[in-house]
Amino acid sequence: MTTWVLLRGLARESRHWGRFLAMLREAVPAGDRVVAIDLPGNGRRFRERSAASVPRIAEAARLQLAKDSDARPPYLLLALSLGGMVAVQWALQDPSAVRGCILVNSSMRGLSQPWQRLRPAALLQLLATLAGPTPLARERRIVRLTSNREPDDAVAAAWADYAAARPVTHGNMLRQLLAAARFRAPEAAPAVPLLLLASRGDRLASVECSRAMARAWLAPLREHPDAGHDLTLDEPAWVVAQALAWSRALPAEP
Repeated sequence: MTTWVLLRGLARESRHWGRFLAMLREAVPAGDRVVAIDLPGNGRRFRERSAASVPRIAEAARLQLAKDSDARPPYLLLALSLGGMVAVQWALQDPSAVRGCILVNSSMRGLSQPWQRLRPAALLQLLATLAGPTPLARERRIVRLTSNREPDDAVAAAWADYAAARPVTHGNMLRQLLAAARFRAPEAAPAVPLLLLASRGDRLASVECSRAMARAWLAPLREHPDAGHDLTLDEPAWVVAQALAWSRALPAEP
């Protein structure tokens, strides 16, 4: 049995996986479990102070999962954006517990330029969300930035409800930004199987970030031609299909 662990990105929580979470749970092999956890400062942990470093965030995530008696290793980490950095650090800290990592539209300092990891125009839009007059206005901006599909006000409204119920403070958002900016790629790839998924239409982080990781780590890369940064929002079925096909080829569990 494998426990699939889902890790979201900057200022996002487990509910932001939306329909992708249910689709993945229906698709994984019988006996596998899918768990979506929140990083400190987000979601159910919104009252906590976010760490300003990825290693500390990863350690907090590992400790949180250890409290769940049903979420047993080996873990298969599926992670988006900042979550991808956390997954890499997790695999470095505890490779024996990690069966593999699927990194979605992530990036690493040392492999990509700062303006590739966070496009300047996207940074201005993210900072503008801090001054949004209402949660709905802020989430509409985020949907427009991270999705390349027709604007879905139902998604923005749901995200606004999450933000109202479990608000991410400006301080926590900035600490998470700092953690992402400071995280440097390890000299050698984690000693676990890797799959990279990326969107050519990503307007937040350039697809070149995933391409750089694929070259440096000799990892397989699958690119979607036109989805946005939130690939699991725009093309959940595509991500599920890629993840399942890759996982079937992994070495059998001991």
